[in-house]
Amino acid sequence: MNQDLSDKRSPSLQVLPKTPTGIVGLDEITGGGLPQGRPTLVCGGTGCGKTLLSIEFIVRGALEFNETGVFMAFEEKAEELEQNVASLGYDLNKLQTEKRIKIDHVHIARNEIEETGEYNLDGLFIRLGHAIDSLGAKRVVLDTIENLFSGLENQSILRAELRRLFTWLKDKKVTTIITGERGEGTLTRHGLEEYISDCVILLDHRVSNQISTRLLRIVKYRGSVHGTNEYPFLIDEQGIAVLPITSLTLDHEVSSDYVSTGIPSLDKMLGGHGFYKGSSILVSGTAGTGKTSIAAIFAHEACRRKERCLYFAFEESPQQIIRNMRSIGVDLQADINNGLLRFHASRPTYSGLEMHLVAFHKLITDFKPQTVVLDPITNLITVGSVSEVKSMLIRLIDFLQGQQITVLFTALTLNTIVNEQTDEGVSSLVDAWLLVRDIESNGERNRGMYVMKSRGMKHSNQVREFVITDQGLTLVDVYLGPDGVLIGSARNAQQLEEATGLALRDHAVNRKDREIERKRLVLEAKIQSLKEEFESVQEELNKSYIEEELRKEVMEKNREQITRQRHNES
Repeated sequence: MNQDLSDKRSPSLQVLPKTPTGIVGLDEITGGGLPQGRPTLVCGGTGCGKTLLSIEFIVRGALEFNETGVFMAFEEKAEELEQNVASLGYDLNKLQTEKRIKIDHVHIARNEIEETGEYNLDGLFIRLGHAIDSLGAKRVVLDTIENLFSGLENQSILRAELRRLFTWLKDKKVTTIITGERGEGTLTRHGLEEYISDCVILLDHRVSNQISTRLLRIVKYRGSVHGTNEYPFLIDEQGIAVLPITSLTLDHEVSSDYVSTGIPSLDKMLGGHGFYKGSSILVSGTAGTGKTSIAAIFAHEACRRKERCLYFAFEESPQQIIRNMRSIGVDLQADINNGLLRFHASRPTYSGLEMHLVAFHKLITDFKPQTVVLDPITNLITVGSVSEVKSMLIRLIDFLQGQQITVLFTALTLNTIVNEQTDEGVSSLVDAWLLVRDIESNGERNRGMYVMKSRGMKHSNQVREFVITDQGLTLVDVYLGPDGVLIGSARNAQQLEEATGLALRDHAVNRKDREIERKRLVLEAKIQSLKEEFESVQEELNKSYIEEELRKEVMEKNREQITRQRHNES
């Protein structure tokens, strides 16, 4: 039951009790399961999965909900059913031995009805009632109802017996599945079962463009809100899985944590952090630009953080990707051996878009990864139109974001209108978009990377040269030459020219420095010579002055001596 609707109901109202089927996705679509104690009609054409759904309802009831069940077949024998479902891992013989289920084959002979001219279901009621009572069964399957009335042509008796059968099942208070073949213009051959059933489930097996798709639709469900769209379902080794893809809403939680791209220089272009955890990323570009290498390094980085990564490959085999990535120093095999990386490789034409979506949902639910890679999504155009691919990816992104799973898509860009539309259509869905393009100049082909958008974070608006080496991937810083941004050999040549010019300038500067030093030394030598000459002149001048002073002193002394002598004589 839809939660919003159930919250508005009065507490006094009785909620319709339901019996869970245990089938992945079906209980979600039906709002909890099939109507408890009431009959449900499962109808469809040949090969759509009616018997399998019914037997899974019985088996899962016994294994998961401890409810015993009776499977009454009017077409296949018990031994045939056991063989048919053994591939799903169901051991019907063991369950019967343990008295958890009972399989009963009833053969209706048309000639007996023709001979007696009478027909009633009393014998069936006795036989079925005994089986229900002996097990205390809560679940019953009647497969298929057309065989039960195959010899009856009287429509009034047929309608009366059908009504009596449905009433009897309700009185027994068993949750019942009745399977029926689809008729001409009606859901069943007789056209009455669909009206008297409380719940009608229609299974359809379609083939479009040589691609097979199985779909399930709840035609009616008395007393309960239910999903009304067509839902693809998958039959594999684990049984039936239904994906309620159209019931998703935009109410998922978001994270502010970051996950690294595995390329440090790219992280710097994304504000130094990388992408938001749980976001969706698109890497698009022409063939040979390194999209798969970016995806593989992103997956490897997730494994380095001890996170699980699920890699869906639509173009190359896992062995080919593993081998190719070794050339750039990435060992994906080690991640696989550690149980952190799992590949799922298949051609898009293997199944339809809806079946691919169901397979994605099932594998992601089973493996529980933190990171998912789809490489490349443009190959899906071979099994659907642009709008169908976009619709499928919208539902996948919503599912992954609801699980807080980071997803990276790669997309091939060609010079065609269709692929350009696809690229733009997908790019509008994702949170971040990296574009890798060929840049041809000077007779060579190089790669340039653009961050077209990255919602909610600061990111670089510059074009970076994207280089793939045996040591991994890196982005070369922007190099501006006289004529703009230079890449490849043009960048190398410009760098060499600038390095040569710098060396010449250094040499010229050194030569000037040496000339200046020589002149300085000559000048200092001259200054020293003049200083010495000045000191010599100064010394001569000082000598003359001293001698003159001594002469004066001697003369004064002599004068004084002569004066004293004259005085003594007188």
